[in-house]
Parts: sequence; structure tokens; C-alpha cells
Amino acid sequence: MLNLNNPLVIFDLETTGTNTAKDRIVEIALIKILPDGSKEEKHRRINPGIPIPLESSLIHGIYDKDVENEPTFGQVAKSMADFLEGCDLGGFNILQFDIPLLVEEFLRVGIDFDTDKRKLLDAQKIFHMMEKRNLSAAYKFYTGKTLENAHSALADTRATVDVFTEQVAKYENQEVTNLRGQVLGIIKNNMSEIHELINQKMVDLAGRMIFDTDGHEVFNFGKHKGKRVAEILQKEPSFYDWMMKGDFPMDTKKKLTQIRLKNFNNR
Repeated sequence: MLNLNNPLVIFDLETTGTNTAKDRIVEIALIKILPDGSKEEKHRRINPGIPIPLESSLIHGIYDKDVENEPTFGQVAKSMADFLEGCDLGGFNILQFDIPLLVEEFLRVGIDFDTDKRKLLDAQKIFHMMEKRNLSAAYKFYTGKTLENAHSALADTRATVDVFTEQVAKYENQEVTNLRGQVLGIIKNNMSEIHELINQKMVDLAGRMIFDTDGHEVFNFGKHKGKRVAEILQKEPSFYDWMMKGDFPMDTKKKLTQIRLKNFNNR
């Protein structure tokens, strides 16, 4: 049992997107663990007041029609703040996303949700501190051996050969799924298929543009995130000039130019 001085609320959000300043909550689940070990649960969907992008709905399975009759955050904010009163907060990756977004939602409706006096407990931080995800850890996991001379180029390269070989052997013919359990593909001992599986969403190497679920190139950053590249280049030609003059990788500029030529060369 956890040793608690204050009640601890573990929570998770599903949202319209990942921009803590602009996006909204569409679902929230909270489990309050009391010092005596007893638990209270709250779970509800919330009408965000803005459309839920298809890309987000495909991840969490919540569409506009699912929340059209649900209360807004403002309508449940007071009861939620009361539930969280005097509680520490915990979750997975809450420091980077869930807490900033939750605080934003409270502030939008005039509730000053103060986190300064709360303990913030992020399970992801512990995971990353205790279960390393570097080459040495991968080498140990897949080969059972300790990597000597780590960060020597030759030793690291030899280790990567062993890791990759063991990965293909270990996972061959196994399905790869996303966080919702949707099958993305199957690991094959075939470099073309592995390439397609690993890089299926990326248009450029920096990930500034990706393919959407319909196979169209969309921007993956900034004010046009989630919007089709060709559509923005047509409506806002100056955006192309801005990117070409900006501090973007040459590969990104090359791919952007290719999209521009492909869509507008014959017009």
C-alpha cells in the first residue's frame, strides 16, 4: 500500500490535441487513493466546445457525436476542483501534458487551480529513470550481455548490429499495434517492409510533415498542424516562402518543394 500523507489523485485526460494552450479535454478519469488505502473513482466525458480533429478521434475513439450532449468543462469544474481539493496529483506523463492542460481549463473558467502546494508524481519519470532506453540497455535486453566501451563508435556500431539482428529474429511475424490496439503491420525479415512499417507516417525526416489516415501530406507543427500541405500552399503561398527562408532542415525544404511541384506544376 502506498504511504500517503495526503490523498493522491491519479488521473488521465483524453483531449482534442496536444497543444496545452488551445486544446480541450474530452474525457477525464480520476482515481482518488486515500491514506487508508480506500479509493474513489470519477470518470466522465466532456463537451470541448470545439470540433475534435479526426486524427485525435482515431487515437482515443471519441468523436463529436459522442460528446455533443455532455457538459462543458465549465459546468463540471467546481465539482472537479472540490474532488481535487487537498490532493496530490499523479499520472503518466502528467508533468509535460495533463497538468498544464488541466490548469489551463480551470483558468479559462475562472478557477485558480494552484499546483504549488501539491506533490506531483509522474510515473513516466520513474519509468525513464529506472528502465533506461539507450543502446546499452537494448544490448543487455536483446543479447543478455553488457556493452563494453559504450560511446565508442565501433563498439556502438557492433552492438547495434547485434541488437537489430536479435530484434528481427525475436519479433518476426509478430503484429505491431498502436496504443489503441490497431494493427499497424507485421515485422518481417525484409528490409523494405521494416522501412515501411517504421517510417509510414513521416514525409520528411524531421517529422515536420506526416501522412494522415487518407495518405495526404499534412503539417505536423505550428498553426497549420493537421492541415493538408497542398491546401495551405494554395491558400497561403507565403507560408512556403517562410519555410524556405526559415531554419528548417534541407530535407524538409526539399520534400515541401516536391509537394508544391506535384500539386501546382501543371496549373
